[in-house]
Amino acid sequence: MSASLNIVILGGSGFIGRHLSNRLLGSGHNVIVYGREAFKSPLVLSERVCGCDLLIMLAGANVGQRWTKAHKQALWDSRIQTNQMLQSALQLCEYPPQRIFSASAIGIYPESDCTHPVDESCEQVGDNVLGQLGADWEAASRALQPMPLIFRFGVVLGLDGGALPKMLPAFKLGLGGPVAGGHQCFSWIHIEDLVSAFEFALAHPQMEGVYNVTSPNPVSNREFGQVLASTLQRPFWLPLPEWQLKLMFGEGALVLTHSAAVLPTRLEQAGFRFQYPQVSAALQNLLKPA
Repeated sequence: MSASLNIVILGGSGFIGRHLSNRLLGSGHNVIVYGREAFKSPLVLSERVCGCDLLIMLAGANVGQRWTKAHKQALWDSRIQTNQMLQSALQLCEYPPQRIFSASAIGIYPESDCTHPVDESCEQVGDNVLGQLGADWEAASRALQPMPLIFRFGVVLGLDGGALPKMLPAFKLGLGGPVAGGHQCFSWIHIEDLVSAFEFALAHPQMEGVYNVTSPNPVSNREFGQVLASTLQRPFWLPLPEWQLKLMFGEGALVLTHSAAVLPTRLEQAGFRFQYPQVSAALQNLLKPA
């Protein structure tokens, strides 16, 4: 990319936002990252986003923890209310952003297994809380103008955030094993491929609508765990039953038991190529000795 763009990332102080801002800065763009402080009012928010070339909306509370009643409400508020405020802020802009990229998640899809994956052509919404959250989130995103490009993320793998650091302590102690039977499908993406997908979309302004940002090779929870244990040269044997997950995470256990076999069909059709399409190569890259 030759031209330097002015890019604003909202909700960009977390794991994905850090990697994304670093990559975009390294590519020569001007990047400003805002957290919750930008959402004081529509007027304050409009002052942050008006006139930028690209607005990236990543705001949303973490689903990967225990769901108390308060946290479950935060899952909705941090996605719906922030987008509603952003909609109001954009209406105040004399010069709105030229493009908007919005985050979503593959939890919006109905459950699927690894032998029958789904892609963006699936218009059904999952009949559970993850499906409803995704549907409400994307409805709020689609109300924005200009209409955003929506990225549905799989489980993002990196060492400084997301799910992998939470798994590593048990696996390093040799206590890894299948979760809730291990048959549920696990759609994942290496953090570097996720960031590359944003750069790819930035370079292809004709892209619009919804894109799954997942590896083209989903695996079962059992296979993922076996590869992780093998990469760490540890055994894989201690099962974690569903009842124990519910004690630990409450309703949030659904994040770990939900089976999602999701393919990035539209991204690949657009010409994107994954650096880490296989889970073994992804984990070897992340866990190789420094």
